Amino acid sequence: MKKIVLAYSGGLDTSIILKWLQENYKAEIIAYTSDIGQKMNKQQVIRNAKRLGVKKVIIENLKNIFVKDYVFPMIRAHAVYEGVYLLGTAIARPLIAKRQIAIAKKFKAFAVSHGATGKGNDQVRFELGYAFFGGKKIKVIAPWRKWKLQSRTDLINYAKKNSILIPKDKKGAPPFSVDDNIFHTSTEGKVLENPKSSAPEFIFQRTISPEKAPNKKTKVKISFKNGDPVSINGIKLKPEKLLEKLNSLAGKNAVGRVDLVENRFIGIKSRGVYETPGGTVLYIAHRAIESVTLDKETVHNKERMMPEYAELVYNGYWFSKKRIMLQKIIDKKRSQVSGDVVLSLYKGNVTILSRRTKNKAYSMKKVSFEENKSFNKSKVEKFIKYHSKQLYKS
Repeated sequence: MKKIVLAYSGGLDTSIILKWLQENYKAEIIAYTSDIGQKMNKQQVIRNAKRLGVKKVIIENLKNIFVKDYVFPMIRAHAVYEGVYLLGTAIARPLIAKRQIAIAKKFKAFAVSHGATGKGNDQVRFELGYAFFGGKKIKVIAPWRKWKLQSRTDLINYAKKNSILIPKDKKGAPPFSVDDNIFHTSTEGKVLENPKSSAPEFIFQRTISPEKAPNKKTKVKISFKNGDPVSINGIKLKPEKLLEKLNSLAGKNAVGRVDLVENRFIGIKSRGVYETPGGTVLYIAHRAIESVTLDKETVHNKERMMPEYAELVYNGYWFSKKRIMLQKIIDKKRSQVSGDVVLSLYKGNVTILSRRTKNKAYSMKKVSFEENKSFNKSKVEKFIKYHSKQLYKS
């Protein structure tokens, strides 16, 4: 019997897709779930799949790989899309696609499938990953572009007809569209589709509101080695544990909320509410440690490259030659980026308190307002005259 490997979350959409694939392809469905730190009841995922007749359910723990090999390189690049989005959904898709193709090859499946909608970016991100690792040998089935179910209402009716469990949100209604992993949570759909409407407080899952956050600041020290965080408050942690710890500290202090109307790769605008508590702190801390460890030209070159890098990640080009080339340039001097950053977390704000490093890029003698001989002030006049002449050049 032919086989299809489905990227399966255990939720409503992928359960409906699982049933639809069975009906339309008469194939054995292998339900594949990447555990990248999303809120998930593994036993429930298995039960939901088996209720629909699935014999093989694979749940793979990829949390540490995800943080170490995907999130951390992106943090080193300071990647931010359209000024505020830390790319939490975009960065997860390449790893899932890579592993899904590996599973398909292992079990000799003729196709892979995903639950991304026909209007979203994720269909592109998944399928670029499939193309890179699977080539033309493995077929891609994108149900949202093929079936006749045109709306959320159609999906719910299909689920009822096929006795598929329909989850409810905190208000007892059909849920928002939610994607989450160890790095972030995104919430879309329903009332959020109208940019005039405020996001209801109950949709937030990993951050409390600033009004309910503690009235006392939380101090946190993050230590970096070779450009990556290695410890919090002096305690060394594995990448996944470090991010989990920061998520907890930042979430309790209302850090990491973003309400964004973004320009999707496929050409439409979409509103999403994103929560990236630990990632927000890491982003600010990493910029802080680089400010005292890297030279001006390196810092400015990184700033110029960042928008292109971020767009490549957003568009699903993680495995592209261009992104890999930019990463090599970005990481060229990462061995210099070591030291400690102390920050304050308070009611949604992250404030840098101090930076400490053994690196010599920052010189207290040169910046001191006290008289010293380490900085040649006579050269400043020549410097200004040179740049005055540049004003008249095109």
